Amino acid sequence: MSKTSDRMNNSRLRSSNITVVVSIALVLFLLGLFGLIVVNSSDYAEHLKNQFEIEAYFKEAKDKKDIEKEPEVHKAFLDSLRTKPFVKSLKYVDKENALKMAKNQLGLTEEDLALFEEGIFPPSVVMTIRPQYVDSTRVDSITSVLASYPIIDSVNNTSSLASIYERIDTIIFWLIALAGLFLVISIILINNSIRLKIFSKRFTIKTMQLVGAKRRFIVKPFIIQSFWLGLLGAVLAILALGGLWYYAAPKLDLGLWNEKFQWLILGLLVTGIIIAVFSTFWATWKYLKLRTDQLYYS
Repeated sequence: MSKTSDRMNNSRLRSSNITVVVSIALVLFLLGLFGLIVVNSSDYAEHLKNQFEIEAYFKEAKDKKDIEKEPEVHKAFLDSLRTKPFVKSLKYVDKENALKMAKNQLGLTEEDLALFEEGIFPPSVVMTIRPQYVDSTRVDSITSVLASYPIIDSVNNTSSLASIYERIDTIIFWLIALAGLFLVISIILINNSIRLKIFSKRFTIKTMQLVGAKRRFIVKPFIIQSFWLGLLGAVLAILALGGLWYYAAPKLDLGLWNEKFQWLILGLLVTGIIIAVFSTFWATWKYLKLRTDQLYYS
């Protein structure tokens, strides 16, 4: 009879441990999925911001003397722009290169180009803006500054494109907020799973206390076991995420590895272990403080 009872208890214990591990793995998998989305979204937004450009077109000189001085004037203007804090890099496009660019972008042939007047495409400067300045307000301000120079004829205003990047930042913010909310839900779910596991052991805990075992001695094995359960659940979640990413990344034209992934992995490991250990500690401590008669309805 005792052997049958021991087998049943061991079976229940294994079932309880499996439930805890699966619960931890599932919630950490979903939390890690949010992390993958946030990491890749923020990297993509940063990549777009690093490519953000403003193009300013120079006025064409009419006088022969001014035409001869144009290269020096343009060079001096570019040198002054490089000192501006919002400038990441500059590219000067002379008339010849402007013609080549127009030919490539519009798909023009030599016969098509013959229809245009010579030098119809003015020289310009293509300015790449630093990412922290890519928002509609700052881009409008930069555009106004450039347009105020006497040698600038017009500026390609791309503030509407900058506003799109702002929306991307807003989406990323709400994704992070949603991930934070899901983290709270994850803590609650994992905590409930572990409390149920400890609940099944409440009489054992109280019996050990009644025979004189110290609280630290009683709590320690439960915490050690929860450490390994939390670690196992986190590892399973990471392996599942890794498999999903290995399958999805090539289809999304994304790299298999990102430096930020190591922090995501570390975060999942730490989260799984900390939640499991602290939930076990508080649940065990609760039953240690209860009276024996309270165990039947607590």
